[in-house]
Amino acid sequence: MLKVKRSRTRDPLPESFSSLEGLWEFWDTHSTADYEDLMKEVDVRVNIRSSKVYCAIAKNLIAQLRAEAQRQGVPTTALIHLWLAEKLKEIPQRK
Repeated sequence: MLKVKRSRTRDPLPESFSSLEGLWEFWDTHSTADYEDLMKEVDVRVNIRSSKVYCAIAKNLIAQLRAEAQRQGVPTTALIHLWLAEKLKEIPQRK
């Protein structure tokens, strides 16, 4: 592999970020190509047969969901699953 030396200086790579927003802001303004020498190789495995689906939930909603789940003494994901199932039962079935 041919390594190309970069002539410009780079900002130091933070050891950690205090928030996701901080991480996103850093990588929105920096190139991973400038930090290749600091990156480690990792083994990633993906289960394409998984039945789980992930979706983004607004911060204000997830905060309310977590608080309600804690109040009920159940995991947040269980509460979301239950509420979605209840809501879907309200929808008339099409034939």
